[in-house]
Amino acid sequence: VEIWNQNLIYFLVLYKQGKGLFAKKAIKKGDTIFVERPLVSAQFLWNSLYKYKACEYCLRALETAEDNARRLTGIPGLSLPHPELCSVCPEMHQACPQCQVMYCSIECRQSAADQYHRTLCLGSSQDDPDHPINKLKDAWRSMHYPPETTSIMLMARMVATIKQVPDKGRWQKFFSQFCSRATNEEEEIAHKLLGEKFQGQLTLLRTLFATALYDDQLSRWFTPVGFCSLFSLVGTNGQGIGTSSLSKWVHACDALELTSQQREQLDFFIDQLYKDIEKETGDFLNCEGSGLFLLQSSCNHSCIPNAEASFPNNNFLLHLSAIGDINPGEEICISYLDCCQRDRSRHSRHKILRENYLFVCSCPKCVSQMDELDLTSDEEEGEAEGETEGDDMEDEMTDV
Repeated sequence: VEIWNQNLIYFLVLYKQGKGLFAKKAIKKGDTIFVERPLVSAQFLWNSLYKYKACEYCLRALETAEDNARRLTGIPGLSLPHPELCSVCPEMHQACPQCQVMYCSIECRQSAADQYHRTLCLGSSQDDPDHPINKLKDAWRSMHYPPETTSIMLMARMVATIKQVPDKGRWQKFFSQFCSRATNEEEEIAHKLLGEKFQGQLTLLRTLFATALYDDQLSRWFTPVGFCSLFSLVGTNGQGIGTSSLSKWVHACDALELTSQQREQLDFFIDQLYKDIEKETGDFLNCEGSGLFLLQSSCNHSCIPNAEASFPNNNFLLHLSAIGDINPGEEICISYLDCCQRDRSRHSRHKILRENYLFVCSCPKCVSQMDELDLTSDEEEGEAEGETEGDDMEDEMTDV
């Protein structure tokens, strides 16, 4: 079924292998294959709690590049050169009149209100710890510490969207197009997201979720099996989203036409800036969240991908770009692994993919390494040892 730009790709359903995207014509390295907005997205709850300010709708970073740099470095008087390159416009920001959550524009505020926010708006109860939605958020934070991979609010916005929009059947159809999993596999995903005691945690979350959001038309999502399926859906289809006004400013600086001396001075400043950020903040640089993208979720994994997703507009718009030439008829594949994970042994890659996405990879790289011994990568063994230090995570985030 063709659903996108006729010149670039078509969408193919394979009954045994699921879904996939294939090139309809030659795509050159560097081409943008498509730009897509998510059906729903949400900032991570810990990320928001630690003052990473993002638009409640499109996740655009709301701090100016200079304010962002000051917070991340812990240097209140820091000044950035070329402040005119910052694209953030505080004068355009809008607050919800009832609950005061912030949006980057009146358009985003209206879009959120039209899709789901009227259902989720807390009004004057925004800071009331006993409000059902706040109790749900607090429970999630107590179960899912950073680094975060999803948010209970992504599921809440799915429910709120269907409760609120006039065309409920259309949106239910959208969500039904994401991969579904068998019950035992859903439990594996829930286990991965919530930890060793996930069964008790799921029961508590489901109770709080139902108290805050129950709807007769969606009653199946509030059953034990149905609620577990929501975890499977976001766990296997959710795409991480990262936005940063500082990163956007750095890219704008890279594009400046400068003398060699000016370039050297600016590069030195930026290098020192990132050293100061690493010392003060560590790896937590961006406004982070996740979203559900219909087209992107249809891209299958390869350990040698020919496309990758990025968010260059400092908002939730996903750009899928070719990182190599793609021939007509060739499948467009992304990697579900990061660069370091892709360099690990075939055995280690398969372990990560089975645990997180519930499949065994048969990409050309994995096929070519079939005769390798099932050895665990040194990097993975090091990470396993590091997991014993996980109790320090909350203290580390407190310093952000």
